Amino acid sequence: MKTSSKLMAMMMLLALTAGCGYSRPAAVATPTISTLAPTSMAAGGAAFALTVNGTKFAANSVVYWNGSARTTVYGTASQLTGQITATDIAAAGTGAVTVFTPGGGYGGSTMSNSVNFTIN
Repeated sequence: MKTSSKLMAMMMLLALTAGCGYSRPAAVATPTISTLAPTSMAAGGAAFALTVNGTKFAANSVVYWNGSARTTVYGTASQLTGQITATDIAAAGTGAVTVFTPGGGYGGSTMSNSVNFTIN
């Protein structure tokens, strides 16, 4: 195929696909944590469910504790529940809670603000 024929074929293909309706996925909204419930637990306590309240949570959002993913149940766009292990609260201190929402393709991924959980 001659160069001019190849160029014409490419231009026709471009013209046909230009109006196909493809668009980039929307960017993933950045979640924000406002409150935790409970706000503290005694050191050495049992595993528990941590309610994370905030905004812009998605069905695939994940609660993180000190940088590690925890089993998460999606409630609504403003509430998630993360399963915190007894090992997580074995010693007094704080646990950093964040929410991660993975994205696909061009949507990217986002991490929320960090909120400290007190371990007495």
